Amino acid sequence: MARLVSLPAMTHRFAVRVYYEDTDMGGIVYYANFLKFIERARSDMVAGLGLDQNEMLDEGVAFAVRRIEADYLRPARFADELEVSTQIVSATGARLVLDQRVLRGDETLFAAQVTIAAISAGGRPVRLPDALRAGQG
Repeated sequence: MARLVSLPAMTHRFAVRVYYEDTDMGGIVYYANFLKFIERARSDMVAGLGLDQNEMLDEGVAFAVRRIEADYLRPARFADELEVSTQIVSATGARLVLDQRVLRGDETLFAAQVTIAAISAGGRPVRLPDALRAGQG
């Protein structure tokens, strides 16, 4: 059984503005773009922890989404100012579970639980970087 790592409560926040290119003909955000929004927020969180993903790749370590469970709760629209909140829920040696939400003000539009795995260039699990497991840079 995988050992869980104790993590401090930390919520990362990332601003997103909805552009015309993010929407369908009705001005509603196309569903797949919510996945892009939360991906950007995860990348920003990792950079904020002091990790350089290009250096990680040079060392043969990458992140891969292993699992995602998503709930589309309300539509986002053209020109909306959104915020993506990301919170680390749990971690094992090679896996990180995140709670991510896209908000418009206090209203949750999209919620996802995302499992990220650290993998080698050959696709094998490797240890998460210490900064991620510690939840701080």
